Amino acid sequence: MDLRKLKKLIDLVQESGISELEVTEGEEKVKIVKSGAVGIAYAAPAPVQTQAALLAPAPVAAAVPEEVPVHLVKSPMVGTFYRCPSPGAKPFVEVGDTVKSGDTICIIEAMKLLNEIECDKDGVVKAILVENGQPVEYGEPLVAID
Repeated sequence: MDLRKLKKLIDLVQESGISELEVTEGEEKVKIVKSGAVGIAYAAPAPVQTQAALLAPAPVAAAVPEEVPVHLVKSPMVGTFYRCPSPGAKPFVEVGDTVKSGDTICIIEAMKLLNEIECDKDGVVKAILVENGQPVEYGEPLVAID
């Protein structure tokens, strides 16, 4: 299961009235649970190797334990997502990095303006949900922080 499909499933759970969604493709399984005001909780009935394959573009450093709430940093605008300040530069954050509230985690280009997006919670980056150079919508999850 690719990252785009996983992101669409998360969006589906957030926007709908359902509280839980479990999808199985072959031996890969993903379970997304909506947990009230806390956010989305990722549950992993599949082995760790399958999880790594699920999140191949932005691998998770360790398996996310069941029912661990994560905070999603969402896009405040429509634009193009960039992980680094310039082509070839080091990304602002990587999976496993510790971030503090106010740290820049990405840039969204909108109408030829580069807008630095800051983290709104202290924690550890668990997943980067958008690929570099990908268009994003308002409210779209960008980064999962634990």
